[in-house]
Amino acid sequence: MSFDAPPAGGQEGQIDPELRQFIEMESQKAKYSAQVHSFTDQCWDKCIDKPGSKLDSKTETCLVNCVGRFIDVSLTIANKFQRRLEQGGGL
Repeated sequence: MSFDAPPAGGQEGQIDPELRQFIEMESQKAKYSAQVHSFTDQCWDKCIDKPGSKLDSKTETCLVNCVGRFIDVSLTIANKFQRRLEQGGGL
């Protein structure tokens, strides 16, 4: 198969619906992953002043709270993604 060949059916510029859905799903996964990394960075920057061999109670509390918020946000995003998939893949 040549990547330069027009799609089946001879219609230029149209993408197979399955391929389009796959690309959209992968795009959403990439966006989700980027959000996870962003939240992780924010928790680290907010809570860790100076990395050391032990966590003080303030740092530990901050990390626990931040991770809790991170989990809540992650679940919200995952649920929204799942609802979109269940509604016919409208991403």
